[in-house]
Amino acid sequence: MKYKESAQKIIHLKFDDNRIARDLFGSGDQHLKSLEKSLGVDIHVRGTDLKIEGSPTDVQLGEKVLNELYQMIKKGYPIMGSDIEQAIRTLTRNSKTNLESVFLDSIFIPARKKAITPRSIGQKEYIESIRKNDLVFGIGPAGTGKTYLAVAVAVAALMKKQYRRLILARPAVEAGERLGFLPGTMQEKVDPYLRPLYDALYDMLDVEQVDRMIENDEIEIAPLAFMRGRTLHNSFVILDEAQNCTTMQMKMCLTRLGLDSKMVVTGDITQIDLPNGQESGILDAMRVLEGIEGINIHYLTEADVVRHPIVKRVIKAYEKTDH
Repeated sequence: MKYKESAQKIIHLKFDDNRIARDLFGSGDQHLKSLEKSLGVDIHVRGTDLKIEGSPTDVQLGEKVLNELYQMIKKGYPIMGSDIEQAIRTLTRNSKTNLESVFLDSIFIPARKKAITPRSIGQKEYIESIRKNDLVFGIGPAGTGKTYLAVAVAVAALMKKQYRRLILARPAVEAGERLGFLPGTMQEKVDPYLRPLYDALYDMLDVEQVDRMIENDEIEIAPLAFMRGRTLHNSFVILDEAQNCTTMQMKMCLTRLGLDSKMVVTGDITQIDLPNGQESGILDAMRVLEGIEGINIHYLTEADVVRHPIVKRVIKAYEKTDH
């Protein structure tokens, strides 16, 4: 890549630990290649020494990304390819942001002896909001971690005995006439709609442990309709895919919250599947509950997507259309 001499800046970086440097560079220097592509700089490697060449702004940003991620690896943080792009996006928003304050604000899951970390400022603020408020709406597109992080906070709290049980619910949009034609019990019919919640739990707890906690009523995974008529005390409640709740279902769910309980409601308001033009309950609730003490509405965007990098590009592409 060619630069005009007047716009060119070169810096040299030297990393003293060969093992940590290799983790930072990535297999086959993939992390460095990602940094080059994202910033439009040239990076030359010799052992653990680097030369970064490009525009002053981009070179300085690359230097900050590499230095801060290097320090994080020293503290045991495992760097993934997506972290490079996420770090660039975070620092582009605010160059004074300390990456460690974002990435190392971990949710520790004792059963797995693993830490689940936010990978953007938006995710960090979302976790903080869940911890501080009794009712949180997590609004954002696919892949932003709105459900996964809520489950992580809930599981960590459950393992610490802060709540007696964890309740995970989803509206089964197809649980009407068409679902009735499917073979099997009602549980077998609705299980496909609840599978993403099981997947999140199985990533944090052993399968046997999840099954045992379900049997002991410490964890309940059920369609939203199963919550009608109940009062949920000392519970951490997560309502997922809430964009597909009707206004009456949403009101019913929100009024189930009992003493010493917390609720997180997640939804993607760009993917509403309700029939006949029905208004989404989550849109109605966001309008009615805005500004009420103890309730927070947190928005996640494509900048918080932590799936395959192409997911961000897919979301942006659809935002430009009328779909």
